Amino acid sequence: MADKPLYTKELTHSGMWSGIISRGKTLRLTDLEGGANVGMLLYNADLTIERYNMPDTLKGQHIFYLRAPYCVHSDMGRLFASITKDTVGWHDTVGGCTNAKAVTERYGSSDYQTARNEYHRNGRDCFLIELAKWGLGKKDLLPNLNWFTKISADEAGRLSFVPDHSKAGDHIELRLEMNTLVVLNTCQHPFDPDPRYRPRRVKLEVFRSAAVADDDPSLTVRPENARAFKNTQDFYALKEALPA
Repeated sequence: MADKPLYTKELTHSGMWSGIISRGKTLRLTDLEGGANVGMLLYNADLTIERYNMPDTLKGQHIFYLRAPYCVHSDMGRLFASITKDTVGWHDTVGGCTNAKAVTERYGSSDYQTARNEYHRNGRDCFLIELAKWGLGKKDLLPNLNWFTKISADEAGRLSFVPDHSKAGDHIELRLEMNTLVVLNTCQHPFDPDPRYRPRRVKLEVFRSAAVADDDPSLTVRPENARAFKNTQDFYALKEALPA
């Protein structure tokens, strides 16, 4: 991966962002304060009906959460991204995102007219605002990823939030294997028990990726990943072979 980022942005105040990151690039997310949460949705930028699939990502890799060197799968048997670096070691896949009602009940009412950029936002509305920029909407919402957050399960299957999981400076790198529409926000996790509304700052950087080796850990950790990577390569080989 190149040392110099091609793009950098800092997200604050429940910041939201969307953009197309092409295959062969790496997205690095850094928790600048500790305790961050980054909700993320992924779509094939060339075919947006293809999107991140939580069940296939988990069952195919025999996991409940994500960490390096595992991968993020689509609903068409291809790979969106490989996790190439990760200082956290556990990222939530099942907790979902906040909505307006839950945020108001927990943190109280706060609107832009009174609080300006520090008004209370929620993950669902942030996702919808960014999706609308790309011609997508409510029908395109799906279970999201939550980077930097850990959710544990007890023997009865009850889920609970693990506080102080991510520290300042922790980061994760996603190597994009597909041209991907990335949609994200930094709203607090819906399970976060903190009574204060205080989303943390997150830095977003995009780099050029190194070439993928045959023994790449993300592709060898599970055979399903290698097959999905081959499916992704075939998709682009056929796409590039078609006449313009």
